[in-house]
Amino acid sequence: MHAKDFDWPQALREQWEWHWTNLIRPRLEGLTDDEYFWSPVPHAWSVRPRGTSNAQIQAGAGNFTIDYGFPAPDPAPFTTIAWRLGHVIVGVLAARSAAHFGAPEASYESWEYAGDAATALGQLETQLDVWLTGLHRLTEAQLRQPVGDKEPYPTAPMAELVLHINRELIHHLSEVCLIRDLYAHS
Repeated sequence: MHAKDFDWPQALREQWEWHWTNLIRPRLEGLTDDEYFWSPVPHAWSVRPRGTSNAQIQAGAGNFTIDYGFPAPDPAPFTTIAWRLGHVIVGVLAARSAAHFGAPEASYESWEYAGDAATALGQLETQLDVWLTGLHRLTEAQLRQPVGDKEPYPTAPMAELVLHINRELIHHLSEVCLIRDLYAHS
């Protein structure tokens, strides 16, 4: 294969899809509610029933809110699986799908966070499907176009955003797997 024949859209999609199918999704099977909310340290950020958080900001539209702070504390608090999944579902996937692929608007403030592991995994799979459906429609020319003012770096090409999203997914969902390991061995 020649470099000019390389399918960049396919390669960018497959980077995440392979990781999800072979490394992450199998490790999320059987996630329990106890693991979802477990915190190995005090004062971790999490998803909590509305009105029960001590965090500076509690965002969310439903019965559960996600802990947050602005500016972010330094050092940042440890975060539970519930928090990490909420971040990935909303900040990494749903908001980006809304900004770039016409999905419904989504924000930390408007999201209805899951109060259990099964619902969170369902939200994750739904938002991954929306994101990947959008990616599957992108051509190489579209991957070269600037992402626009809905992103912090508006002149960056869409391909850079896709790589960033892939890194975020791999990073945070690998953390979820590590927290599950800690839970199992604590």
